[in-house]
Amino acid sequence: MTAIAQNLQRLRSQLLPSVKLVAVSKFHPIPALIQAYEAGQRIFGESRVQELQQKVGEMPADVEWHFIGHLQPNKVKYIAPYVSLIHAVDTPKLLAEIDKQGRRVGRRIRCLLQVHVAREETKFGFLPDELLEFMRSGQWREHEWAQISGMMCMATNTDDMQRVSADFEQAHKLFLQIKRDFFAADEHFRECSWGMSHDFEEAMQHGATLVRIGTDIFGEREY
Repeated sequence: MTAIAQNLQRLRSQLLPSVKLVAVSKFHPIPALIQAYEAGQRIFGESRVQELQQKVGEMPADVEWHFIGHLQPNKVKYIAPYVSLIHAVDTPKLLAEIDKQGRRVGRRIRCLLQVHVAREETKFGFLPDELLEFMRSGQWREHEWAQISGMMCMATNTDDMQRVSADFEQAHKLFLQIKRDFFAADEHFRECSWGMSHDFEEAMQHGATLVRIGTDIFGEREY
């Protein structure tokens, strides 16, 4: 068994049954992804459009590709034909572009609304009040090809796990509020994408359904 297969086996034993593992494969070479695939991993997360395009052609067809990084609206057209889930929808403009490109290629594209709960100004996403205002505006209801399937966040980059847990708790409470008020009858609005290698256990305690883990699977990135 390869080291990557061993890492996946160990991680899966730690995940709750309701949590899916997104293998963050950005900056890692195809042979490493193939090892993960042969160990049963099917969901891979990339954050650069050009790198994702290259890898799609080299990996098996049943891979589920998630785009997990900051996405510029003018790049959506390149991944619209095949991306399974876009994690970080951080502006109304990006959501509208996903809808436009979904219509163009004839497929509903699942996406998550990114909420900014971290104590850092550098992270992207709607502030909680901004997200609620956007939901109440009803603009998103016009987008039949962009399927809002849940929310995503990143916790504060700190060793203070109480701070991290508080961030995830805030995101989950907001998810539950939005689910209740806007998606109560929509089974598709169910994903909470938070938690990475160093904080996925805390994330699972606060409703995570998707955890994005790279280093604990593949080791340090190749740049």
